[in-house]
Amino acid sequence: MNLETLLMPFQFPFMQTAFIICALVAVPTALLSCFLVLKGWALMGDAVSHAVLPGIVLAYIAGLPLIIGAFAAGMICSLATGYLSENSRIKQDTVMGVVFSGMFGLGIVLYVSIETNVHLDHVLFGNMLGVSGEELLTAGFIGLLVSGGLLIKWKDLLLHSFDPAQARASGLRVNWLHYGLLTALSATIVATLSAVGLILAIGLLIAPGAVAFLLVREFKSMLWVSVLVCFGASMLGVYLSFFIDSAPAPTIILILTIMFIVAFVRRVTINKSAVT
Repeated sequence: MNLETLLMPFQFPFMQTAFIICALVAVPTALLSCFLVLKGWALMGDAVSHAVLPGIVLAYIAGLPLIIGAFAAGMICSLATGYLSENSRIKQDTVMGVVFSGMFGLGIVLYVSIETNVHLDHVLFGNMLGVSGEELLTAGFIGLLVSGGLLIKWKDLLLHSFDPAQARASGLRVNWLHYGLLTALSATIVATLSAVGLILAIGLLIAPGAVAFLLVREFKSMLWVSVLVCFGASMLGVYLSFFIDSAPAPTIILILTIMFIVAFVRRVTINKSAVT
């Protein structure tokens, strides 16, 4: 394979757009994944990503931008999950399962009951090769806000993730941190909506942090390693999808899964070597 063939994916405008959107969403999703992994909120990301579907449909019916409906539905799901967990005997993972499946079912029912030119496949799995300039600006703006907020408050969020009681005793506004993280999660899912869709967004919100957690021991290192993992997997996934004729989003998630398996095997090998 010659150099011209290797550089071919970079010559097409739709591929250039795919590379750009991946670069924009890689940083916020990677940073957020570190906190979700440490806090045990992997299912929360799954719940919110599924729950935005009814918000999208209702926004379409009302003639509003779809991202407004998606963000509103994500926040409602997050707040409802938190309220039910704090005011019932049911464990949080059970509550999240009920809430996100109910919201997702409501979204499907609403979608099939209206006539729309919005393809469900694009909502669920993304349309990375058809991202518009407006969607690029939205993803870039949200990504900048979320990334900046997480980097500024990462020490406070780290303490809150490990020990909420100690964070409260230290004078931190625990509720602000809690709901701020939920807001960042909802906003980030909105940013990734056009790129990878609802279902595959959960992969970007968990896998980079999980891989970094297996590779390094310090949280500060975990942050930048997760960004490198997510960015590298995203670029490689888009690049390979051009040659193997596959959708970019599933290819990215598959690469992240492979990276997690490699990191896991490496960690197990190191642990066994240390024992022996």
